[in-house]
Amino acid sequence: MLVRAARNGDDQAFTRLMEEEKARLYRIAYAYLHSRPDALDALQETAFRAFRSIRKLHDHALFSTWITRILLNYCADERKRQKRTVPPDYAAPKEVSGPQPDNLDLYMALDCLQPSEKQLVILKYMEDWSYPQIAALLQMPESTVKTRARKALDQLKLILGREEEAYG
Repeated sequence: MLVRAARNGDDQAFTRLMEEEKARLYRIAYAYLHSRPDALDALQETAFRAFRSIRKLHDHALFSTWITRILLNYCADERKRQKRTVPPDYAAPKEVSGPQPDNLDLYMALDCLQPSEKQLVILKYMEDWSYPQIAALLQMPESTVKTRARKALDQLKLILGREEEAYG
């Protein structure tokens, strides 16, 4: 109902839709960008892009998937832009007030994954999306999503295992 109203130009309906998605989208953006200001910028840009193109959304039931795709695309572009503009050796330390110390290793390990692997881990294991939801979002067969998610999780475990050896 809200999606239909937003598609028909109801700004308040769009605002309510964004309020419903805000916390989930923020968690995803933060998992990608590791900075509160960057995650908030991602939310703002996602809202702008979604508002600008909401009329293109044909299936009202897919709003959550559609807006998540917009966010993921923005986050991927932002990560690429950050890597191009700031040499890694001279990068200023990122804000770490968001994740708790016990999660910090996980966030750092996520950065070692390929973007597509990171995306799967965030959606499946951090946001608890189902395989059918992820398959719809990524437009790939569910079996492929399962296989890739399992490989990404194994890779993440390997990365975390190596870190534990180094610290242990």
